Amino acid sequence: MKAEIQRRRLNPAPRAWDLLSIALSVVTADFAARRDQSPDGWTREIEIDIAVADAPFWSGQAAALAEALAFLTTDRWTLRFHEGGFLPTPPRETVRPTDDCVVLLSGGLDSLVGAIDLAAKGRKPFAISQTVRGDADKQVDFAAKIGSGLVHLQLNHNANTPGIQETSQRARSLIFITFGVLAATALKAYHDGQEVPLFVCENGFIAINPPLTGGRLGSLSTRTAHPEFFARLQDVLDAAGVRVKLTNPYATKTKGEMLKACADQTLLRTEAARSTSCGRFQRFNYHQCGRCVPCQVRRAAFLAWGTVPDATDYVYKPIGKDDAEHAGFDDVRSVAIALAAVKADGIDSWLGHALASPFIQDRAALLGMLERGLGELRALHQTYGVK
Repeated sequence: MKAEIQRRRLNPAPRAWDLLSIALSVVTADFAARRDQSPDGWTREIEIDIAVADAPFWSGQAAALAEALAFLTTDRWTLRFHEGGFLPTPPRETVRPTDDCVVLLSGGLDSLVGAIDLAAKGRKPFAISQTVRGDADKQVDFAAKIGSGLVHLQLNHNANTPGIQETSQRARSLIFITFGVLAATALKAYHDGQEVPLFVCENGFIAINPPLTGGRLGSLSTRTAHPEFFARLQDVLDAAGVRVKLTNPYATKTKGEMLKACADQTLLRTEAARSTSCGRFQRFNYHQCGRCVPCQVRRAAFLAWGTVPDATDYVYKPIGKDDAEHAGFDDVRSVAIALAAVKADGIDSWLGHALASPFIQDRAALLGMLERGLGELRALHQTYGVK
C-alpha cells in the first residue's frame, strides 16, 4: 500500500500519513479482538499503542478518535500515541494529480452511481478503491467506463493477525476513508491551499442503519457514512488542519431514488447487476446471498427503479419461501418485523432514538427518506410474498 503510493510519486500530507498509521492499527486490532470472547458477546474493550510522527497532537485527539470509533464499532477504545511513526521522504519529482475531488469506488452499486453522477456533472474525481477479493477487477472496469475514464488507485491494508480473526470488521470503514484522505491531500488542488471534497456515496437508509428490531444492534451493519461518524471524524480532520471535506450527497436519498436519478442511465443499466452489495459476498464464494439487509435494500431498489430486471445471481432468491433459509432467515424476519411495527405503531415509535444524535441536523429529511426506504422494502416483501 505505502509502496504503491510512493510508486505513483504522490506526496500526501504528514498528518494524513499519521492517520493511516492510526487506521492500520485500529483495523488490525479489530481483526484480533474477537467479539465472542467479550462479556456480552459483542462489545470489546480495546487498548492500542500507536507510533505516529506527531505524538503530541494525536494525544490531544485520542478521546475524540476513541468516541468516533466507539460509535463506528460499538466498542470501548483507548488510544495511546508515541513517537516513531512512518513518515516517508517526499519523492524527488512529486506527481500532483489535477483531479478536483476524490470518490471512494468500492465496486458497490452506490459508489458506482456516485462516481457516474460526479463525472456527468463535470467533476473530475480521483477514484480510490480498497482492493477486495472478488471486486478488484470490477473496480478497474468501472473506473475505466465512467466518463472518459477515471484516474484510479487501488490500495489494500493487508492487515493480518494470528489465530481466528473477528469477522464483523466494523473498523474497515476508517481505513477506506483514510485511503481517500491520503489521496485528497496529494492532489494539486490541496497543495494549492484548497479544500478537497471526499465523496463517500451511500444511500441514506444504509447510512443511518436504523436498528430493525429492538434486539438488533445498529453496528451489526456498517456505519461508514452515518452522519455522526462523519461529523466526529470531520472534527478530527479539521483539528489536524487536513483540508478534506467528507461528503455523502445521497444522505437523504433511498437506494431506489439513487438508481432512478442516476445521470447516465445507459451505463447504469449495463453495469448495475455487476456491482456488489452483499454483506456476505465472500462467504458465499463471491455470490450475493439475496437475503441479508444490504441485499434486500438492493433488490428493493431494483424494483423501485423498474428500468431493467435485477439480473444479479442471488444464492437465495425466493425470500418468501417458508423455510429457515429464506423467509425464516433472521435478516428477512427483521425487515418483516420492522415493516409490521411501522404499520402498527408508526415510524416514530419504531425509530426510537435512532435519529436523536446531536450530530443530525436534518431530522425531517432523514425521517422522510427512511419512510420511503421502508416503502421500497415493503414492495420487495409483497412481491415475494414474505409474511
